[in-house]
Amino acid sequence: MPKADVIGLGRSGLAAARLLRKEGWDVTLSDAASPERIAARYTPEDWQHQQQQLARDGINLKLGYSLTLDSSDLPQLIVVSPGVPWDIPVLVAARTQGIETIGEIELAWRYLQSCPWVAVTGTNGKTTTTSLIAAIFQEAGFHAPACGNIGYAACELLLAPEINGKAQETSPIDWVIGEISSYQIESSKDLAPRIGVLTTLTPDHLSRHKTLENYYDIKASLLRRSQLQVINGDDPYLGNLGVNYWPDAYWISITGGQGDRNFQPWAYIQDDWVIADSEPILPVKSLQMVGDHNRQNLLMAVATARLAGIEKNAIASAIAKFPGVPHRLEKVITWQGIDFINDSKATNYDAAQVGLASVAAPTILIAGGEAKAGDDTSWIETIKLKAAVVLLIGEAAPAFATRLKEAGYSSYEIVETMAKAVPRAAELAQQYNAGVVLLSPACASFDQYQSFEHRGDDFRRLCQQQFSTI
Repeated sequence: MPKADVIGLGRSGLAAARLLRKEGWDVTLSDAASPERIAARYTPEDWQHQQQQLARDGINLKLGYSLTLDSSDLPQLIVVSPGVPWDIPVLVAARTQGIETIGEIELAWRYLQSCPWVAVTGTNGKTTTTSLIAAIFQEAGFHAPACGNIGYAACELLLAPEINGKAQETSPIDWVIGEISSYQIESSKDLAPRIGVLTTLTPDHLSRHKTLENYYDIKASLLRRSQLQVINGDDPYLGNLGVNYWPDAYWISITGGQGDRNFQPWAYIQDDWVIADSEPILPVKSLQMVGDHNRQNLLMAVATARLAGIEKNAIASAIAKFPGVPHRLEKVITWQGIDFINDSKATNYDAAQVGLASVAAPTILIAGGEAKAGDDTSWIETIKLKAAVVLLIGEAAPAFATRLKEAGYSSYEIVETMAKAVPRAAELAQQYNAGVVLLSPACASFDQYQSFEHRGDDFRRLCQQQFSTI
């Protein structure tokens, strides 16, 4: 029986381990985190169930363990979860020794490449664009599950009829709609989508990728392997590249079909209508989400659907029904005329700037968490324009306070936790006559939460707990 090691006990690692076991591999699933830290991610009942399920599946579980290559019983395959750096010494050594090393997305591709993929990548806008595309394809009658960084782990699509206690569709998959991060692209050298979508390109994950150029090259490698490319020409970095770098791409722009630029838009907005390949598709007002960035996301989704041959009636119907994406400018509750908005997915300065720019001033902003490298200039300028007060939480709070003070902005408070931020934000909103309390952290979540979803869920819970009963 061939031997495989799967690194990382997240959703993708669990799915990869189960798929390999189903395919007849001897599987070891490991995580460097301690058993106590792993258990803290679950309720006691769920953790017990998870361990029992792995034991029933015959998967060896090792916690507080890091793979080494000093044994005589080496694996033939190593599968890494997205959070595992691709260049750690053990993986470099494994590749040097000829041990096949891939990511979970690549593993799924090997079993799902008979059906076409849409792969959405970029810095910001991935989740909304992926969700819109999946909604359109499903409205058109396709079995087109969203996976990757959204919805299912890709390998879970191969584990129907039931995964983690939830029934899945058992009909054949028509399209795979994947949100694919730079981490997942690094470890997926053969993934070749039918349609690749590049949303935006701004500095992110530079602690791992080092330079913006390296980061771009990783994203671009996925697009180059795609049969068709949809690219957001309104992104300054991508629009500047234009047809000189992407001569065959299908470009989108919200600023109309004409203009002096490095590309000719294939999908655009004109007279408040979405136009694709010179044909009116739907009125822009059909989209319930606000902001120019969401219009760009809409155009990329429409372009993808038209390239896949989907009729415009199905596109218009799906967009009209689309409610928005959790944790991305998600209205949680309105209390005494104040909208509490969850933008927890804004995990970098650019995403947070876009979120803040999309809401009405004055706003009470909640920001902070685990800081990332990047340029905060535009974000701080938007804070000066829009935020009456900034409430700072998490590890980044002292550093953010210093940066705001250096920039001449003094209306901030360090409150440390979400539990303190929410009631204080309500007080300040009344004091400053602010119509919005916005959680838009500009940070990763891992200092206080398991994920940005966990952070956003906590914000939603606190808001509903405090204000739905008042």
